[in-house]
Amino acid sequence: MDKFNLLLAQHRSVLERFVRFRVSNPFDADDIIQEVCISAYQSFSTLKCTALFKPWLISIARNKCTDYFRRLAKTMELPINEISEGRLSYGRMGIIADNCVGDTLDKLGDKDKQVLYLYYFRELSQSEIAKRIGIPLGTVKSRLHTAKANFRKLYPHQHLTKGGSNMKKFPEYLPEYKLEKHSQAPFPVRFEELMGWFIIPRLGEQCSWAQYDMPERKITDIYSSKAEKRVVLHGIEGVEIENIHQCVNDNTSGEENKFYFIAQLTEEYCRWLGNRYSEDGVEHIITFLDGDEFLSAWGAGENNIGEAVNVMPRGEINKNGDNITAGKSSITDCVGRYTVNMGDSSYDTDLLVSIFNDGPLTEQYIDKNGRTVLWRRFNRDDWAIERYGQKWSERFPENERITVNGSTYIHWYDCISDYINQ
Repeated sequence: MDKFNLLLAQHRSVLERFVRFRVSNPFDADDIIQEVCISAYQSFSTLKCTALFKPWLISIARNKCTDYFRRLAKTMELPINEISEGRLSYGRMGIIADNCVGDTLDKLGDKDKQVLYLYYFRELSQSEIAKRIGIPLGTVKSRLHTAKANFRKLYPHQHLTKGGSNMKKFPEYLPEYKLEKHSQAPFPVRFEELMGWFIIPRLGEQCSWAQYDMPERKITDIYSSKAEKRVVLHGIEGVEIENIHQCVNDNTSGEENKFYFIAQLTEEYCRWLGNRYSEDGVEHIITFLDGDEFLSAWGAGENNIGEAVNVMPRGEINKNGDNITAGKSSITDCVGRYTVNMGDSSYDTDLLVSIFNDGPLTEQYIDKNGRTVLWRRFNRDDWAIERYGQKWSERFPENERITVNGSTYIHWYDCISDYINQ
């Protein structure tokens, strides 16, 4: 591991600055730095390009800091599950609820973080805190009250604003559908959409699509996307796509969130190049050079080469009824030909199955025009169990189940676009 030690020595100071900036307690920061070094050493063999060592190391540190604040937050008065489901993050597998407790705590001032840490994590009484940091008991009470209030002010629900755009209309409930497998082989088709997002990354393209949660089949979210302009990112030309996400559930109807990503379509592949969004008035940009921070959400194919646009079965995923076998933990393959009967319409489709790092799984039914007719999302039963506090089979006991290499996956939600919603 001489190469690892050399790289770690080169970037150790950056790692320490990153952790100590986020974690004010020096003893806890030292522990986290040690954890990062151990984790990086153990997984160094998985890093395919050592030129990405720095962002890869920082991504491990970011996760360790988040875990640290997550442990702290478990004892806070604001339920962690409520927080974690309040903010939406995005990736190539659709939307996921993102645990943002650590990020919220990171935004607090040192005094707020200190008193919350001592009170909740160290479980010190207010009088003990007063002795520890040498301030009056009344000041501790006031500081603790202020810290709680500041935490709630940074509650991520506030990132959404009331919408004023003309989002397309979709039915309140997803039409009933039936999936029938063909005996015929899949047809050859060119599929140029960004997988899971319905939009083709070509200048002037636009689309809208809606999400329906199971088992109610009721609409919860609507997206509108359009490819607005050409951009060059790190020397690679693509298009920037504006996305507007509108919550339409009973509690947040009309609220919108705008974000952008940059994508590229070639003769052989379709892939993401970058993601841009605003939070608290600050513009955030991550790109394909940012290592795991980007690739874990948007990466597709070996070294983010992208998804192949010429659809054909490769025999890497096999589907027999509700049983799926796959040779890799993260893979996409065409598994057969299906008729999708939805409402009064019938569609002849190829089925693409995507498995993402042993967690989410998607089914994407594509017609002969290369457009998605139906997109279905499944979660492995234990996916994000720390975030949600229960297995998906417990959360949705009525939902459809499939098995992948012996593991149970639970149907979460479906999506349709304006391609069929005319």
